[in-house]
Amino acid sequence: MSMGPMGGAWVASRSFQRDRDVTDQRLSRGTTKRVISYARPYRWQLAIFLATTVLSAASAAAVPLLLKVVIDDGVTQGARGVVVWGASAVAALAVLDAGLGLISRWMSARVGEGLIYDLRRQVFDHVQRQPIAFFTRTQTGSLVSRLNSDVVGAQQAFTGTLSQVVSNAVTLVLALGAMIVLSWQITLVVLVLVPLFLLPARIIGRKLADITRQSMQLNAEMSQTMTERFNVSGALLVKIFGRYRTENEEFSESARRVRDIGVVQALYARYFFLGLTFLASLATAVVYGVGGWMAVDGTLQVGTLVALAALLTRLYGPLTALSNVQVDVMTALVSFERVFEVLDLKPMVRDEPGARPMPRTSEQLSVEFDDVEFSYPTNDDVSLASLESIARPAATEPERVLRGVSFRVDPGRMVALVGASGAGKSTITHLVSRLYDPTSGTVRIGETDLRQVTLESLHDAVGVVTQDAHMFHDTIRTNLRYASPEATDEQLRSALESAQIGRLVESLPDGLDTIVGDRGYRLSGGEKQRLAIARLLLKAPQVVVLDEATAHLDSESEVAVQKALRTALRGRTSLVIAHRLSTIRDADTILVVDHGRIVERGTHDELLAAGGHYAELYTTQFAGQHDRVVVD
Repeated sequence: MSMGPMGGAWVASRSFQRDRDVTDQRLSRGTTKRVISYARPYRWQLAIFLATTVLSAASAAAVPLLLKVVIDDGVTQGARGVVVWGASAVAALAVLDAGLGLISRWMSARVGEGLIYDLRRQVFDHVQRQPIAFFTRTQTGSLVSRLNSDVVGAQQAFTGTLSQVVSNAVTLVLALGAMIVLSWQITLVVLVLVPLFLLPARIIGRKLADITRQSMQLNAEMSQTMTERFNVSGALLVKIFGRYRTENEEFSESARRVRDIGVVQALYARYFFLGLTFLASLATAVVYGVGGWMAVDGTLQVGTLVALAALLTRLYGPLTALSNVQVDVMTALVSFERVFEVLDLKPMVRDEPGARPMPRTSEQLSVEFDDVEFSYPTNDDVSLASLESIARPAATEPERVLRGVSFRVDPGRMVALVGASGAGKSTITHLVSRLYDPTSGTVRIGETDLRQVTLESLHDAVGVVTQDAHMFHDTIRTNLRYASPEATDEQLRSALESAQIGRLVESLPDGLDTIVGDRGYRLSGGEKQRLAIARLLLKAPQVVVLDEATAHLDSESEVAVQKALRTALRGRTSLVIAHRLSTIRDADTILVVDHGRIVERGTHDELLAAGGHYAELYTTQFAGQHDRVVVD
């Protein structure tokens, strides 16, 4: 834990490279107290860590004093016993320091990694519970940064920052005290040189902070470019438009700026290092010059001079580092506050007090909307400005999306939703799976208000298939078992057969162990949809929601998916956004949605005969479709 001039230069350089603007940050009230609360589970480890840090600093400061004894009382006096004793004590302190360093590192790792684990787990769990609107507004990279950079920066408060402050403070006090006792005259000369260390450090350090900030920004921009171009969608877009040369030129320019500022940053860091090293050497020369003169005059012993020079190396490094402690502490606290900012964003959709699990029964459940009004939440309700990549406009009064919606889906029946784009169909399906809560009115499943049941039990009872079924970059088996972790391979194959994709999976060289690729891009749209339906069948929900599950499919894929859907919907209460005429004709009831209202309801023939909105939609959207018969 000892620190010579080079070690001190490195610590000071690291401190100054952090953004000094953090010292101007105003922390929220109670932030420090809240930070301390995270340390309570580790208070004994922290106590041992601090104790070993103090002892290590003290042992390092004791070595120069032992060298004085060896030289003044041993070598110059011809006392071999004192030399052996002194040398043995120095060796013993080295062993002790090594042992203390090992214990300190062990405790530091326990505390630091424990804090990282606690914070990451808490943030991840909290983010998972945010409404879907949170993810539509948030920049993924910024959110991931909170779980990586900021969490690691926060734990530095208890490991790196705390240990450095304690170690430097103890080393500084002991070294300065010992030097005053040995020679107050030389100590005074040394202290006069202190401004020579601090002034250049602040000048160069301020420039380093600016350069580092620019470097971090440029690196972030380059990383964002790679992230966008290296995922499947981005790579496909580049290939479709043939923009290889332009992309390469733009990336080369970005990489060039990163390279150039990296060179400048390295040079300034080297200037800083060389400056402190030179000043430390200058101070050592002054000590040896003044002290040597005093030794020649007989007013100072040689051993005392050597001890003073050794103590000097333990003075300027800690002194420079402590002069920047505000930056270190504030950097750690700001990191904590950025993590707290996410944790303090309360999910709009959450289990209410007293919520109970929805009972799982063999009976089918009804779905009912009772005078439901809905407006999408504002930015401030569901997101954080610091997690969004583009500045947000001032909040305005949210527009109502649903207006007085009331209907009922009887158990085991299918209701189809039709209407123009933006009419509110998807919003209705989102309320059934409680991705949002209604602004007013009630949504019920099985005669129970959804806000009175736990989210976990609700999601067990409701299954959803969207038009763009998401697959994780993993095997078919893993993606299917996301719905039912305990499912056997036989159950997986049965679900695949029912979803009309079993034969295809069996024909693949790796079968269930086939990797589907990023977002399932190794599969066609129809294959992904059928895998999603197989996943739904494994879940075995009592209520099924289909959000245009057959949209954007070719004719052959649509026939296969429609057949799989018939299996999935058989005997289940279902709410379907209709995209195909065959789906509409299978529905027990059709609801026509227009500008957030249900303007018509009935069967296909009844609504056609009425000659209203549905008849117009049929003429413009459905009449040109061939009726495809799916054989069971």
